Amino acid sequence: MRAFGLLESWPVNNVAAAAIGPDGAVHRVGDQSRVFALASITKLFTAAAVHLAVEEGSVLLSDVPDATTSRGATIADLLAHGGGLAPNGDVLDDPGQRRIYSNGAYDLVASVVERSTEMAFADYLAEGVFTPLAMATAALSGSPAYGARASVGDLVAFTTGLPKLLAPATLFQMTNPHLPDLDGVLPGYGRQTPNVWGLGPEIRSTKSPHWTGALNSPETWGHFGQAGTFLWVDPTRNTSLIALTDQPFGEWALPLWPAFSDAVCKELSEPTVA
Repeated sequence: MRAFGLLESWPVNNVAAAAIGPDGAVHRVGDQSRVFALASITKLFTAAAVHLAVEEGSVLLSDVPDATTSRGATIADLLAHGGGLAPNGDVLDDPGQRRIYSNGAYDLVASVVERSTEMAFADYLAEGVFTPLAMATAALSGSPAYGARASVGDLVAFTTGLPKLLAPATLFQMTNPHLPDLDGVLPGYGRQTPNVWGLGPEIRSTKSPHWTGALNSPETWGHFGQAGTFLWVDPTRNTSLIALTDQPFGEWALPLWPAFSDAVCKELSEPTVA
């Protein structure tokens, strides 16, 4: 892909990427088996495992983990950062007041799955998500909010395999807005009105500035990580993009990530020349 040439200007030591086009073809650059720290892309894995637990009947999205630590926030609220918990998990607000990005909310939800399944969450994630999707080098070591490591190959397997792992209705619920009118701060990009989120993935909506491109549809969902990583799926364009680096997210990424996303969107929408 011509768009991959943009990666040569990125101030990183290592980068690997993959783009999946409307025809299902996977375009790759860099070492697809190199394992990177993912940071908050981990939340997509954790959310998928929680939704799997819902399908299995182990938990309900309407469950309230602990009234004393969540003030009545449900699992759905917590997955969408609408439960009123601070980044570290302390209670700040009643549920549904504002979107507060919270790693602690994901730790709390994972602990509920652990109790209900009687399995360590890392084991449940591996057996329920990583193994069936053939994510051979993916692993969770640490927080369910940010502690996963994986390769681009693993993330391609996750992106293409998720519609087979979860029922269509479950995937729809996961990737569509929950409490859609909540305002809040998108880390690294400032206050967003509204700050739309699904039950796990962030949803692009009309946010500006944003880490995806101007050509991405409002329905685009995914996540970026402070480790210098991102994954998005644009269901309207039927296109996905994964980029993993070893350079922590910072000012460098603000112009480069959207430009790369736009170049990929544009190139994959061009007619194929025979």
